[in-house]
Amino acid sequence: MVCHHKGMTTDFFVDIWSDVVCPFCYLGFRQFHDALDLFDNAEDVVIRHHAFELDPHAELTHGQSLNEMLAEKYSMSLERAAAMNQRVEDTARELGMEWSLVDARPTNTFNAHRVIALAATHGLQEAMLERLFRAYFSEGLVISDHDTLGTLAHEIGIDGVDEMLAGNQFVDAVRHDESLAAKIGLTGVPALILDGRVHVSGAQGSSAMLEALEDAWSQRSQQTA
Repeated sequence: MVCHHKGMTTDFFVDIWSDVVCPFCYLGFRQFHDALDLFDNAEDVVIRHHAFELDPHAELTHGQSLNEMLAEKYSMSLERAAAMNQRVEDTARELGMEWSLVDARPTNTFNAHRVIALAATHGLQEAMLERLFRAYFSEGLVISDHDTLGTLAHEIGIDGVDEMLAGNQFVDAVRHDESLAAKIGLTGVPALILDGRVHVSGAQGSSAMLEALEDAWSQRSQQTA
């Protein structure tokens, strides 16, 4: 839950809504962490990731490539869609990531978010999120597949995914995140709320992320001056 009250809190929370098939969320993830490396008060930051489904009705498997889906969604040519994805890949490369969007396998992300929620109970939320990002954007894996989710979770030290997915565990947690996003008025991701007071929308770059961190910290400091 995001802290919106005006009193001081002990922790400097950064609440981030994202989806694991959103390219700008992965870019923003890397940009934010690059900014955090330069933030003087990084040790006081507590990051909380929240679920957001770009398409809650997405099917588990699609007959279309990512380029074809983009072209259809925005009524553009396949060539233009491919060029747009190439530009995003180039941006990712500048941040040290190698993507292969031509191999990306569009799918439903609800269960992936449940696995992230499970990882949070082990203190491994960030590691799980990053692993899912990489699986989708770089490795062409279907991140709704139960066996794949179990394997990826095991890689970072989490077991019990099969049992979790067989029941309803963390369904409410994902729905709560999405309900909170709607209540706040978030319509797109990535969306970051820093210390309950500064909102960053989109992958604006590491310098903008750092500026937002410093702005939120300054506002917090002024309250106690």
